[in-house]
Amino acid sequence: MSENILEMRNITKLFPGVRALDDVNLQVKKGSIHALVGENGAGKSTLMNVLSGIYPYGTYTGDIIYDGEVCKFSKITDSESKGIVIIHQELALIPYMTIGENMFLGNERGKAFSIDWDTTYAEADKYLKIIGLQESSRTLVKDIGVGKQQLVEIAKALAKNARLLILDEPTSSLNESDSKALLDLLLQFKREGMTCIIISHKLNEVAYVADDITVIRDGKTIETLHQGVDDISEDRIIRGMVGREIADRFPKRPDVVIGDVCMEVKNWTVHHPIYREKKVVDDVSFYVRKGEVVGISGLMGAGRTELAMSLFGHSYGSGISGTLTLGGKEVVLKNEKDAIRHGLAYVTEDRKGNGLILSNPIRVNTTLANLEGVSHNTVVDTDKEYAVSDDYRQKLHTKCTGVEQTIGNLSGGNQQKVLLAKWMFTNPDVLILDEPTRGIDVGAKYEIYCIINQLVAEGKSVIMISSELPEILGMSDRIYVMNNGQIVGEFGKEEASQESIMACILKSAAK
Repeated sequence: MSENILEMRNITKLFPGVRALDDVNLQVKKGSIHALVGENGAGKSTLMNVLSGIYPYGTYTGDIIYDGEVCKFSKITDSESKGIVIIHQELALIPYMTIGENMFLGNERGKAFSIDWDTTYAEADKYLKIIGLQESSRTLVKDIGVGKQQLVEIAKALAKNARLLILDEPTSSLNESDSKALLDLLLQFKREGMTCIIISHKLNEVAYVADDITVIRDGKTIETLHQGVDDISEDRIIRGMVGREIADRFPKRPDVVIGDVCMEVKNWTVHHPIYREKKVVDDVSFYVRKGEVVGISGLMGAGRTELAMSLFGHSYGSGISGTLTLGGKEVVLKNEKDAIRHGLAYVTEDRKGNGLILSNPIRVNTTLANLEGVSHNTVVDTDKEYAVSDDYRQKLHTKCTGVEQTIGNLSGGNQQKVLLAKWMFTNPDVLILDEPTRGIDVGAKYEIYCIINQLVAEGKSVIMISSELPEILGMSDRIYVMNNGQIVGEFGKEEASQESIMACILKSAAK
């Protein structure tokens, strides 16, 4: 009997004008953790969508052999009935339903037209205990954090009797401690006989959990590396992914003269928009100078995004107080339009939910925040809009068929470039980047870093929020550390380290 639980042979998948998968082969051993790595747009998620039946049999060529049987899935429930369960990068949970309701949605317990709620919640609690989540299954999903929501998705998969669990960027929204806990859970599942396929851009995590690593580039299988046999260092994996060496993850910045303070925040306090007695940002003060990259580090829930959004035209929070000074003048930004007019821009961490209109073309998304720049007498000049968006396409090296391409069809890295272009077109003095490289590959990250360096070289100022400490350390001139809504530390480039930042966070938490 074959030691492989899964073989995908000669898989080819075409989209209009694009060969997304080109004769891809994949072999996954029973009871192993198999990692799929590659640049954005390499075809990883497309391959898993073929496997799970999201792209049904007949829309691709090639064979899927699962547990020794040729499978021709026409829909996702076909693959789930065989124990193949996929968890996508964007969590598919409904906030105002309970954990238990979410776990068995479409997989209800009871008879037709009559759900057995006692069984539903009893079974949900059983699976929550298995994954170590100390929450009642009657808790609303909106009341738990992102890390716990990711665990709910795994419990939901276990409730479907998963034998092959596919996870697409499972730790992209998690901090380091939550990521480690999730990876350890996958290792526990492996010991119990489950097979996992994990797609991740975090190569240190891949090396930590994976038995085998398959590299996909430009829709083709490049190689499979084996733990304990091959070199699986990050540099080795990167070479396979991008087809070249990347000597330095963070590009050297041209000599930039850091100027005077261009933005200052004093005693900034923000309350939760619903639970108004709760402070999410507590008496924060900081400043940014011209031509400077200022990093804001902290664990998930530290208040970094809430701070950024509240500064950007009070787009988050209630009971906001404190002063904001831009260009030496104190300003009150009542809304996002005020913020843009005063030279402030905010690149959201949620590009798909809040940053872009996925059903619209690149052209429309690029100019959306500055329609006045492509309009005459309130009428949009589509020729000018095309010229502007095509100019940014070339400047940022966005891979696409043209600016009329629907943005939802781009890879994550190229979507991120369009989101950056959207805000660069507003010509801001201060650009706030919230997790600017989340869920994108090392090659695309490098290009984003080059864009940041170019912006500060032009005299712009950048505030970068990131959960990846190497990124914060590699790109920032100064670093502020946040915890529990407060700034608990400040480091210059030379004195900052992963150890000093984490020590600062832990010390403040102990108070």
